[in-house]
Amino acid sequence: MKAFLKRVVVILLILVITAVGYIFSISPQSKTKLTTDYFDTNPFTTELATNKTRPIFIEDIKGNQKQILWGDTHVHTTYSMDAFYMSLPMMHGSRGAFPAAFACDYARFISQLDFYVLTDHAESYIPRTWKDQVDSIRQCNAISGNEDNPDLVAFIGWEWTQAGPTPETHYGHHNVIFKDYKEGKIPDRPIAAGGALANILRTQLADVNRNLFLLDPLNRDYYWSFADYLDAILSTPNCEEGIPSNYLPKDCYESATTPGELYAKLDDWGFDVEVIPHGTTWGFYTPQAASWKEYTNTPDNIRPDYNSLVEIYSGHGNSEVFFDFLEVEIDEEGNMSCPEPTLNYLPTCHQAGVIIKKLCLDEGKTEETCENLAIKAREELNTFPGGSGMRLLYGADNQSWLDAGQARNTYLPSFNYRPKKSIQYGLALRNNNYSDDKERFRWGFIGSSDTHKSRAGHGFKQILRNGGTEATGVTTEKWRNLLNTVTAEKRKSGLRTLTELQELRGPSAIDTERQMSFFTLGGLMAVHSEGRDRESIWNAMKRKEVFATTGHRILIWFDLIKGEMKLPMGSVTKQKINPTFKVKALGSFKQLPGCPDYVHEALSERRLKKLADNECYNPSDERHRLVRIEIIRIMPQNNSSEDPRNLIDDVWKSFECDSNTIECNIEFTDDEFENNARDAVYYARVIEEDILLVNGANLRTKFDDSGNAISVDPCFGDFRTDYTDECLAPEGHRAWSSPIFIDYK
Repeated sequence: MKAFLKRVVVILLILVITAVGYIFSISPQSKTKLTTDYFDTNPFTTELATNKTRPIFIEDIKGNQKQILWGDTHVHTTYSMDAFYMSLPMMHGSRGAFPAAFACDYARFISQLDFYVLTDHAESYIPRTWKDQVDSIRQCNAISGNEDNPDLVAFIGWEWTQAGPTPETHYGHHNVIFKDYKEGKIPDRPIAAGGALANILRTQLADVNRNLFLLDPLNRDYYWSFADYLDAILSTPNCEEGIPSNYLPKDCYESATTPGELYAKLDDWGFDVEVIPHGTTWGFYTPQAASWKEYTNTPDNIRPDYNSLVEIYSGHGNSEVFFDFLEVEIDEEGNMSCPEPTLNYLPTCHQAGVIIKKLCLDEGKTEETCENLAIKAREELNTFPGGSGMRLLYGADNQSWLDAGQARNTYLPSFNYRPKKSIQYGLALRNNNYSDDKERFRWGFIGSSDTHKSRAGHGFKQILRNGGTEATGVTTEKWRNLLNTVTAEKRKSGLRTLTELQELRGPSAIDTERQMSFFTLGGLMAVHSEGRDRESIWNAMKRKEVFATTGHRILIWFDLIKGEMKLPMGSVTKQKINPTFKVKALGSFKQLPGCPDYVHEALSERRLKKLADNECYNPSDERHRLVRIEIIRIMPQNNSSEDPRNLIDDVWKSFECDSNTIECNIEFTDDEFENNARDAVYYARVIEEDILLVNGANLRTKFDDSGNAISVDPCFGDFRTDYTDECLAPEGHRAWSSPIFIDYK
């Protein structure tokens, strides 16, 4: 019997070894359509996209012609660590790597842009990958034709991914963009952000290691590649401090903690550069009560020559509007307390108390015990930045939180909205202690995609929520339980200790599940440019003659009329008489299915499928109808004691568009300017007819007759929401002109 059992054991071992050997001998490429080499350069398509839709010509002040050109200033590839993670086979919608060559092809053929900017996270770069990306931009420009009239202009930069744990230390994410791309015209290395978020990005999801291949052995190369990249990032030595950036070695990791430090390092290089704040209201990483005031507490953090633009909309949502609600109340001594709910806002801290009290009462504990626990929960949750404090509570699920922390009754807001980081609030501020060029923000407005799949300008069709937006998650319950330490947790009343919170790993450490309902297909920027060349596009950005859209190519002209002259959007001027403005707008072209014939001729069917699921920017001859044009007026503070809430007029004026014409033309005058005798800022918001938009209803919150939230229906990024469910809801695309700034003379 023993001999028989021994033979059985031996046979089983042989079978196991054989099976393992077989698994390891199989090329992953034979079992998957994904690319196994995440650093594969993937050759560029060299054919010119000469048949793509060409720009509309306009006439400037002097009678010279300009062109309206379209671009995306916020494009990530798989070299960004978070993008790399989302590309792994375990992720719902994953298709493997999307390298820089794909971004070039996508912009040229799929979205048919005129320019784009590669902006991978500086915190994820190593010397090799920075060189790869610079080389890719040079290749993209080399195949785009004559530099004076190119098929596409490709720019290089990086994302400075800063986040502070307190309002005083938080400045937010910025895209650093360089005009040139040639040798000796860009820094030797990206400059990353210091702080906690940067550390996370450099050690992103450390639990995802080589051992994960055991659960997915046929795709083992992917997990090994991810671990290898993480190791390469961690092994890159930090740059020595106190040495000018341009004297440091090429192969070290450089960081800057504040915008002022970043600007000083950019000064060392002396190159033409633009630094664009983005995702400013996104509360996923932004502390409660964060404000633009914290940004302006030192003049070193304000550089109008570097910071002429701000991202008003991206695939992470809308950051335009100021809302008069409080995430947390802070008294003069800095003590925090939890505000009461209002009809337009449910504070997260308040709902924490509601949840834990109900759980406590359900366990049969006394009213006094449960109320004290609720008070403690509200107090402690406010000490955590972003949405991570939600994990303070045991047993709280997505449904129990309702729409806590979210802006209600507004257009595609960013997640966990921070109103004092809105664009409107920033434009209303003034700092009287600084010189004229630093006392106020004077931004032009742009939109962008913030794609992490090389899909520059991908918002032209409302498809691919799970494959095109950043809404992503794991494929199965198995993966979810492995990566999430709280999925199987029993509902109970109680609070985690700080140590327990720190031990949470991966997606369970932060509020990743609800945010998946807030990702959109992203926006675009347009420039009124004197030519198609790099210099002309750059100059248009610097003079702020630009506008933003939510992805549709709505057209806007916004001018100040001064006698026989017209001053375009972005202008800064002085006068004391009542100003008169003209706005002209056209809706975007309706899209045809599929791709134009020339795209099929230029790209292989395999490449076209991976890039875009065979769907391109493919305009018909019919335009979407414009519904109305809204004018927003902001009167910046005369002094820092004025309440900005009283200085923002949204909507100041509204004009309905004639449904029988394709153009919408309006003219208006501010009859109050002379009497107000103060500076003013004006911009136009153009609203298109409703169509079905991806994640158009965010959490799909239902309310009772009194306006109280009673349920939510989140769209998850993982297997819990069907892969084909685009979570569509009716909303109209929008566009925003850059402001015109009039100082009272």
